[in-house]
Amino acid sequence: MLGAHPASAVDPLNPYAPCSVFDGRPCNPSFCGVNDPWPCVPVFPPIGQDWRITIHTRTSDTGRAPEGPVNNIRDLFAALRACWEPPPLNESRPGMQMSVRFSFKRSGELVAPARVTYTSSEADNDTRRSYSRAVDAALERCTPMPFSKEMAAAIAGRPIAVRFVDERKTD
Repeated sequence: MLGAHPASAVDPLNPYAPCSVFDGRPCNPSFCGVNDPWPCVPVFPPIGQDWRITIHTRTSDTGRAPEGPVNNIRDLFAALRACWEPPPLNESRPGMQMSVRFSFKRSGELVAPARVTYTSSEADNDTRRSYSRAVDAALERCTPMPFSKEMAAAIAGRPIAVRFVDERKTD
């Protein structure tokens, strides 16, 4: 290949090998061309910097604040699950889903109110409002989150996406 630098070529056995700003072309897996000497390595989506959790509603959900310090991601997700209390059955909808996105400060408070990113399209406005109030109450119950010093440093500003799924039956 004319003008190609062998050192900057992608190693087909290790496509995720580190590359340098001095390489002759972009780092893999962000680039491959039709003239490359081996098959093109597919571009995989990067692992996001946000944390995601799904909380399934059960009949025993009572909504309680975390009792001890939150030291790691497992503790955080357990605390978020424990804080969730779904809307009353007469205001609920089987199969309802609502996703929200938010971030914490080091102090355990929310950076800003949670933003709803998804609701089941079949739900009417009253049902959506009911679930939105339940989500807001759960986050209010959980905050300020009692983070350990190390967890507070790791979590501050990191986006968290929570999907609430109501699987209760209204019958």
